[in-house]
Amino acid sequence: METTAAAEEQFVSEKPQVAVEDATAKPPPAVSAVAGTTAANNQRSGGSHDRDAALSRLEGDKKLSFVKAWEESEKAKLENKAQKILAEVDTWANTKKASLGHQLTKVEEQLEKKKAEHVEKMRNKIALIHKQAEEKRAVVEARRGQDILKTEEMAAKYRATGHLPKKGTCGCFGGG
Repeated sequence: METTAAAEEQFVSEKPQVAVEDATAKPPPAVSAVAGTTAANNQRSGGSHDRDAALSRLEGDKKLSFVKAWEESEKAKLENKAQKILAEVDTWANTKKASLGHQLTKVEEQLEKKKAEHVEKMRNKIALIHKQAEEKRAVVEARRGQDILKTEEMAAKYRATGHLPKKGTCGCFGGG
């Protein structure tokens, strides 16, 4: 505000001097001899009228320049305000994007952790199934070994006694 007041004072102090110089430097031209005498009379008596007209024009120019300066000042204020708001919007958007990016990273990490846990559980289940299968194979092998041993013992007994087996024989051996 101080700078505009100083500029107004400077503007006011400069303009009248220029206008007074213009008014004194350019006397109105005389058209005819009769008009020349009128112009001379006007100069003596009407010089203040020309000066008043020049001052009123100056006052009008001053008002127009003040209005123009005010308009430019207001436009600059509005532009600055808009730029400030746009900067705030950009800051807000960047903050929100960063926040959502962080949340996305957290969710991805949680999903990776859950995926790793599920993969580990599945591998443990596969290992358990493999272990159970090995145990069942071992039981079957043990039972088979026992059954073979039992069969061999029975065969040895039948050989020793000379008897034929009664159960589980095939009809082709004639025991039937």
